[in-house]
Amino acid sequence: MENSKNLSASQRIALVTGGSRGLGRDMAIKLAAKGLDVVLTFQSQQGEADAVVNEISRMGRKAAALQFDVLDIAGYNAFVEALAATFSATFGTAKLDFLINNAGFIYTAPFGQVTEQQYDELAQIHLKGPFFLTQALLPLLNDGGGIVNVSTGLTRFATPGFAAYAAMKGGMEVLTKYQAKELGERRIRVNIVAPGAIETDIQGGAVRDNAELNKHIASVTALGRVGLPEDIGGVVAFLCTEEARWINAQRIEISGGMNL
Repeated sequence: MENSKNLSASQRIALVTGGSRGLGRDMAIKLAAKGLDVVLTFQSQQGEADAVVNEISRMGRKAAALQFDVLDIAGYNAFVEALAATFSATFGTAKLDFLINNAGFIYTAPFGQVTEQQYDELAQIHLKGPFFLTQALLPLLNDGGGIVNVSTGLTRFATPGFAAYAAMKGGMEVLTKYQAKELGERRIRVNIVAPGAIETDIQGGAVRDNAELNKHIASVTALGRVGLPEDIGGVVAFLCTEEARWINAQRIEISGGMNL
């Protein structure tokens, strides 16, 4: 019976959007460490994506990288076709088990200065894109699988400059509950993780490289430091395991206790 379980686990595949660097890279690697094969997407940095694929391959798992622009909704059908072809050629299967909607970027501006273009692009990448990408991938998603969406601690506490970004992530938190409700008949679990401030390249690496900002964030975090990418990926990977089978429709904040 145990061998049967291991075989089933070894055949599971996760798709991570924006998996070439930052949080997505760590998610992809932690998923592989849990025994899943991984497809990751990248927008322009193919070298970084290939490096992640190679690292996962050295871990003994299968991996592939596909170019994909979440902003280009007109290209979703072509992406789904390319994804199905990759499943067949690389993994010998037709479907995936877990979708991690991670890709994104941030614009910061005071509420009164947010432009319509900034608003529209944030809505596209963080709400409309994941909405319709998930919809397009439903035929490829195995029953009994799962979806992990990505939010932010900024939906719980307000930090000036993030009104538009946080509003989109708030929308994703509501969407997560609806997805969990409506996909439950297929035994597809849907959860959302909400990282706090993390040391990544986002916003030009401000949280990582600005010593004053880094110190301030650490001072308002119960565990006394700023988050790292490797603080996030393991939680996402856990949500894609059998041990998390009864966790559904939940917002899980991963912030070290920021702004309590």
